[in-house]
Amino acid sequence: MTVKLAVLISGRGSNMKAILEESRSGILKGLCKVAVVVSNRCDAPGLDTAREAGVDALCVPSKGKKRQEFEMELAEVLEPYKPDYIVLAGFMRILTPWFINLYRNRILNIHPADTDKFQGVGGYEWAFENNLQETKITVHYIDDGVDTGPVIARKTVDLRGADSLEEVRHRGLKVERQFYSEVIRDVILNKESVQ
Repeated sequence: MTVKLAVLISGRGSNMKAILEESRSGILKGLCKVAVVVSNRCDAPGLDTAREAGVDALCVPSKGKKRQEFEMELAEVLEPYKPDYIVLAGFMRILTPWFINLYRNRILNIHPADTDKFQGVGGYEWAFENNLQETKITVHYIDDGVDTGPVIARKTVDLRGADSLEEVRHRGLKVERQFYSEVIRDVILNKESVQ
């Protein structure tokens, strides 16, 4: 049985694109398919990327809405697709317990830092400003906090010699794009237990 993923994005969707490619011709082939991509921003370039790849790509605008109102609309849009997992890939919204409970232990997120040391936006900026020689990418389940959910896996990013924020981001994103698919594979195959 092929596992169905719903990928939530807010921007260019580079991790979403990598997952889509891996599901078609890489390490996720035969294990899962991206059933739908949803963005809370209708101008997100990732929506066009998904459409060009033949994937349903929908917008549920969040601007000007209360969190619960937005999430009820999001849940309604996702329902027909019956996703096995929700994959957050640059989705810039904090989900409420109401939505999390609909998909408890089935919402994955990737965070550009060690969640024990840094939560919230700006993980690469934090690494650069603190002149870290390495940072970690964390994939975790979503819980009711911000980047506080159970860790599934972490991967180290070598930052030695990275002399600009752009270089830190470049190295981190390169690791993210491969690592996220590896963790999704392990979750589907039940190889990866929470750390």
